Amino acid sequence: MTSPRLLVRDLAQLATPATGAAPIRGGSLREVQVVEDAFVLCEDGRIAAAGPMRDLPQLDGDVDELDGRGLCAIPGLVDCHTHPCFLGDRVEEFALRAGGASYEELHAAGGGILSTVRATRAGGADELRAAVERHRGWMLRAGTTTFEGKSGYGLDRETELASLEAVAAAGGVPTWLGAHAVPPELEDADAYLDFALAEVLPRAAELARAADVFVEQGAFTVDQARRYLEACGDAGLALRLHGDQFTELGAVELAIELDARSIDHLEATADTGVRALAASDVAAVLLPASALFLDRPMPPARALVDAGAAVALATDFNPGSAFCESLPLVCSLACTQLHLAPEEALTACTVNAVHVLGLADRRGRIAAGYDADLVLLDAPDWRHLAYHLGGDLVTTVVQRGAVAWSR
Repeated sequence: MTSPRLLVRDLAQLATPATGAAPIRGGSLREVQVVEDAFVLCEDGRIAAAGPMRDLPQLDGDVDELDGRGLCAIPGLVDCHTHPCFLGDRVEEFALRAGGASYEELHAAGGGILSTVRATRAGGADELRAAVERHRGWMLRAGTTTFEGKSGYGLDRETELASLEAVAAAGGVPTWLGAHAVPPELEDADAYLDFALAEVLPRAAELARAADVFVEQGAFTVDQARRYLEACGDAGLALRLHGDQFTELGAVELAIELDARSIDHLEATADTGVRALAASDVAAVLLPASALFLDRPMPPARALVDAGAAVALATDFNPGSAFCESLPLVCSLACTQLHLAPEEALTACTVNAVHVLGLADRRGRIAAGYDADLVLLDAPDWRHLAYHLGGDLVTTVVQRGAVAWSR
């Protein structure tokens, strides 16, 4: 029988964002506490104590132990923007795009999101659950202990609700991306929103924690997004937006107007949007793997951080524009392409990412009272998380005080 206590001992390093209110901004993003020759003691799923080995108290009774010699511990990584509930793939589109076709051209030709909608609708609830479990396993092996999962590949009542249920069943934080695209059976975005808000929202609000909308040419306008988000907010859901991915249409201003939890992408955001976000409570969730995958400009991360915006990082895991579940790779991109420091990247995919999910009071740090979610890295210095590009560094994942995966 497994003990309710787990001791991770003799760690080469323990690295965790410093204490302080979330989200963390500006220069404080670099404040990472590093403890050499460290331990973490977990009890009943929470962290009971952490610090240098010399401060390890005498332990009586049963304790399971993990040998941390030569390893570094960081908080469990938090992926606050994923699309894990889909069937099929878009490898053919990937090949076409590699040959010169643009994302917008593929979308206009009936590919893109709608091709995944067709494949996802063709499956049943059991297949959707299996798909999310599979993708969740990929994330776990990359060190993700908390993930948000969006619907949005059903765009009908049955598949959207089954998607939210599948995310919740896999332990994820469900987001209703009811306004992802317009399905082919409805004539326009307004007709689709009529359907979604009347037929799907009442039940989606019981299953999801947030609602999301794609504000972009060919998807939803600012006015349509406002209508959708206001209805979702009235139903008790937190509000999020995909915005400024390809064009600036006013998504930043809408996010601020509606006090949204976050606006995600921002590859097309100019200086005015940067300043507006920095003066607001809306988090900027940056998705550099998506920009890389689509060969798009990177979001203005350095400008956002320096201006004082609340910045988070996520994978945007999905079958079309970011087939990547690895937050360590995202941290590498954050350092090499977004010009963030390793400390800023770690904070952005732990404390700030979990703030976006409304869970910053219990996850994102290695500190007493927090959920015992840890990632052990086979490296002499925790900064190898970002330094080792695409490296297979994650050796053990502890989730709620138990080993969830080990290499």
